[in-house]
Amino acid sequence: MAPVLAADLHLSFSLLTPERWDDLEKLFGPRGAFGGCWCMWWRVKRSEFEKMQGEGNRQAMKSIIESGEVPGILAYAGDQPVGWCSIAPRHHFPALERSRTLKAVDDLDVWSVVCFFVAKGYRRHGITVSLLQAAIDYAKEHGAQIVEGYPVETGEGGSPDPFVYTGLVSAYTKVGFEEVLRRSPKRPIMRYYIK
Repeated sequence: MAPVLAADLHLSFSLLTPERWDDLEKLFGPRGAFGGCWCMWWRVKRSEFEKMQGEGNRQAMKSIIESGEVPGILAYAGDQPVGWCSIAPRHHFPALERSRTLKAVDDLDVWSVVCFFVAKGYRRHGITVSLLQAAIDYAKEHGAQIVEGYPVETGEGGSPDPFVYTGLVSAYTKVGFEEVLRRSPKRPIMRYYIK
């Protein structure tokens, strides 16, 4: 049997707005995607993250959405939410600056893609690549000239899906991202230059 690909799923994409909060909850499930994260890892200090893990992170993400900020994009197969991509201007993710590996390359304004989550039954079908393209389109509509990502280079054998939440280098390459800096053997900084 041929594998199901993202193109076969006829995906659609929507910004995460208050009206779509229930879809994010459905996608992330009771564990908040991965260990109560609720996609807050890059948005707060580590000490705050640990204190808020679980319900606190859920409430923090809900507050962001209710404030009118769009923290990312949902992918749908029909009416079913099947994927998530967190994208926003880099300054929305202060934990990036505290990272020795992922601190700013230069002083250019960039939008950052920091996280993906794909529903278990839909993984390894190319949804991350489709979400990346949707993220680029969204950033372009809002005046971005550079979209930056922080994927993982897994090497042979790969890594379990939850540990590559920033995406794989291969997905970024397929969309046209270029490596601009590597401070760690397995963690390049990649950019897509919007023309």
